[in-house]
Amino acid sequence: MPLTSDFERMLRGADLRVTRPRLAVLSAVHAHPHADTDSIIGLVRGDHGEVSHQAVYDVLKALTSAGLLRKIQPQGSVARYETRVGDNHHHVVCRSCGVIADVDCSVGGAPCLTAAQDHGFTIDEAEVVYWGWCPECSTAPSS
Repeated sequence: MPLTSDFERMLRGADLRVTRPRLAVLSAVHAHPHADTDSIIGLVRGDHGEVSHQAVYDVLKALTSAGLLRKIQPQGSVARYETRVGDNHHHVVCRSCGVIADVDCSVGGAPCLTAAQDHGFTIDEAEVVYWGWCPECSTAPSS
């Protein structure tokens, strides 16, 4: 796990002030990839006491806008956050329990897929979500 000084460097590198809430949120998301906002709030409060919902929402927005966090929102799910940025990886989501895991690009470099038609867009990223059943759910007896 990166040290606080690593997170401080990340914030300064993104021209953001170093604050306790920003450090706490970066640390929580780093330790718990794909966590939702409520989970992040609970983690931050568990480590640093009372922090308002709005403060965490504001920090998540600032860190996402600065490119320090990535926000993902698979269909039917709340927004989730991760610190794995700067690459074009994808995700696999369990249809049963909702667990999410990272999947590296399947083919080639970013954007990983060549669109059949780009409609004049300059494509720089592809977002692919694979759906299925995690090992635990796929071996669970049906009821």
